[in-house]
Amino acid sequence: MKKLLLILSLSIVINFAQAQQKTVNPRPITMVEYEKAKKYAIADLDKDTYIKFDNTYILDRYEARKPYFITGDDGLKKRIDLYKLLAKEGMQELGVMVFYTTEKGKIYQALIPNFTAEGTVWEKYFQDIDNINKEEKNFILKLSYIISKELSYQQYKVLNSGKNLSEEAATYGSDICFPGDEEVTMADGSKKLLKDIKAGDDVLTIDPSTKKTAVVKVKELTEHDAKNYALTKLTLVAEKSIKTSTATEIKLSTKVLQATPNHPMLTKKGNLKIGAIQEGEEVLCLNELTGKYEAFVVWKKEEFAGGTQKVYNMVASAGSTFVMNGVMVMQK
Repeated sequence: MKKLLLILSLSIVINFAQAQQKTVNPRPITMVEYEKAKKYAIADLDKDTYIKFDNTYILDRYEARKPYFITGDDGLKKRIDLYKLLAKEGMQELGVMVFYTTEKGKIYQALIPNFTAEGTVWEKYFQDIDNINKEEKNFILKLSYIISKELSYQQYKVLNSGKNLSEEAATYGSDICFPGDEEVTMADGSKKLLKDIKAGDDVLTIDPSTKKTAVVKVKELTEHDAKNYALTKLTLVAEKSIKTSTATEIKLSTKVLQATPNHPMLTKKGNLKIGAIQEGEEVLCLNELTGKYEAFVVWKKEEFAGGTQKVYNMVASAGSTFVMNGVMVMQK
């Protein structure tokens, strides 16, 4: 799977690079240089914009940009600074260094190779950011969002994508359902796993036209036999940014929803199966930062075999929707 992800990512990098060839002067970074450069430290991220190392390499603040401060749903503010890594000889670009500072002052460093790097270097990069992501929740999501926003590197949208359906025998079938560990919003605002919902439970439904909520009772929870179901996973984001003289402040709300590919969703383009929804489309979600229902953009879409499990669907006494993982979904 990692090999497949690597090939896909590199192909997108190369397509992007073809449009940039007149403005950059790259050369491949070696594995030795990659490992060495990851250890380069910057004493003051606010003041140091052009730093030389070993009289051989340079870190130059990317396009003289100010830092990004990105706050997620957890209310924790992270700082991201970007620097070009240059070889002093010929001023050749080797990649982009990322300095990611947590609210506690801990700094994680990552080095994004340029498009000419060998596959082994890219493989090591994917390993490195995955290791950081295990320690620092949503590191990859926040990094990919900033990189795509700043550099237009679309390959970062496919980082950590799911399994390829062609590699596993997943079934599409006719079931229109969700995995049991998706969370349903109850009438009192609490969350309950879908598999634990009972007939008679009170849940919220939303009127798609007015965005007003109402309470409805669950009539039944349908349960389907355990199979290796095909699943579609959407990562949705809502972003508000403010640029100041010293930084770009971003508030980023995120949602993740999984369902069988044929489950209906309401988008700005109308009622679509989740498997037919494309990146960039808008879906109505609850924004915990504002307490309002508003449009979230589909940031990343993945399709994969979910593994052998039961799937479920909830039938309510009224309304046409319910709220799953903070996302408005249609009753089937």
